[in-house]
Amino acid sequence: MSKKNYKSIAVRLLEDKGINIIQHEYPHGKEVVDGLTVARLIGMPAGKVYKTLVTKGIDDLPRVFVIPVDSHLSLKKAAKAAKIKHLEMLNARDIVGITGYVRGGCSPVGMKKKYETFIHEAALKEDTIIVSAGKIGYQIEIAPKDLARAVEAEFFDLVDKL
Repeated sequence: MSKKNYKSIAVRLLEDKGINIIQHEYPHGKEVVDGLTVARLIGMPAGKVYKTLVTKGIDDLPRVFVIPVDSHLSLKKAAKAAKIKHLEMLNARDIVGITGYVRGGCSPVGMKKKYETFIHEAALKEDTIIVSAGKIGYQIEIAPKDLARAVEAEFFDLVDKL
């Protein structure tokens, strides 16, 4: 587990808000690595490392969901949390245009626009969780309530039981 001082947009925004974070870096190439691999590379349990998923609703508005990398987003639970009838995953080719981040380096903090954001409730059981810092190879460790405050997120049950 290495601690770096990479200054992404997400890191800058959190520091500007006075939110304490720990930065982690993992070895990477140009290829996207899955969240389970990221957890292994930074030496953290998969349940502590969270991925950022972007959906769009029938109203065409993006919504952001932050869930453990070892879980699957329940679109039914996500739609219920968002108070909308139906959600679908955003096409991977649209991620950069909507969020400003590349697939595999999408942070819930510092997207192009402010989107409604939801964090899986299991995060509340952790002192800190780890999310992308906004670039492949870099992660941010942050208290769940600090993350929620930074992105104005709410906590819900969002995952399918495995």
